[in-house]
Amino acid sequence: MRIIFMGTPDFAVPSLRVAAQEHEVLAVVTQPDRPRGRGQRVSYSPVKSWALDQGLTVLQPERIGASQVMDELESYGADLFVVVAFGQKIPTRLLEMPKFGCINVHSSLLPKYRGAAPINAAIVNGESVTGVTTMYLSEEWDAGDLILQAEEPIYPEDTAGTLHDRLMEKGALLLGETLRLIEVGEAPRVPQNHDEATFAFKLAKEDAYVDFSRPALELANLIRGMNPWPGAHTDILGENVKIWKARPVEQTGSPGCILSLLPGQGLVVGCGEGALLLEELQRPNSKAVSGQDFANGLRLAVGDYLQR
Repeated sequence: MRIIFMGTPDFAVPSLRVAAQEHEVLAVVTQPDRPRGRGQRVSYSPVKSWALDQGLTVLQPERIGASQVMDELESYGADLFVVVAFGQKIPTRLLEMPKFGCINVHSSLLPKYRGAAPINAAIVNGESVTGVTTMYLSEEWDAGDLILQAEEPIYPEDTAGTLHDRLMEKGALLLGETLRLIEVGEAPRVPQNHDEATFAFKLAKEDAYVDFSRPALELANLIRGMNPWPGAHTDILGENVKIWKARPVEQTGSPGCILSLLPGQGLVVGCGEGALLLEELQRPNSKAVSGQDFANGLRLAVGDYLQR
């Protein structure tokens, strides 16, 4: 098949690789070069870097819906558009342009967790299973007909980062099978049950705030689900501190109070229900350290309150 691929971040690269192995990728559409990283240096997206290494044509429109951009895409005469974490909404004209339509790889088991942050939401909400879905794109976000799905377990130690990496590879494999079925005319097309839809909206920094009045298990899931971005954080003695690793423990005490200091492990803090063992933290402009080193650095003791 003759394919135009649209994608931007790391998550899309394995899918592009699979598409290019078995099909003709006419062009790769990705977001314009942006400032990235701590130094905010302008750099290529991961998809652009991979595509250029393979000698593929790269297009970077500011707005995919601009008429001249859609005219250019139409000129390629593609059989199929493949969209994976592209970052712009695909207009109706493009959805209807290729003869096989426009398909997408989404990192959840739709209709659950439509939206921009399905991996984070699955962990934050304490799910034990998630997965990937291929679907036909429609005018409504993540609401198109399903093609294939594959489940992936969520392990107790998973973070959004580790789960992302597994779903990234699983999604690429699912895309390969989806492309094979489309090419031979055997791809299923199953309408979603919209009454069962849930949503995972784009994350903001305030979504990652750790409030010790909440149950310890909820906070542990929040911390895992916000790692590596945007990073769970809380205010400790006047500083905004990142919490990278924590787990519930069977202690009870006042929310925010240090209940115990466990050598080699960290500090146990009371929560609204149960307690949380803080194992890895990071003060502003400092590197991440163990919970024990964090407590030592601030001279914290049992009975101290982290928030005063």
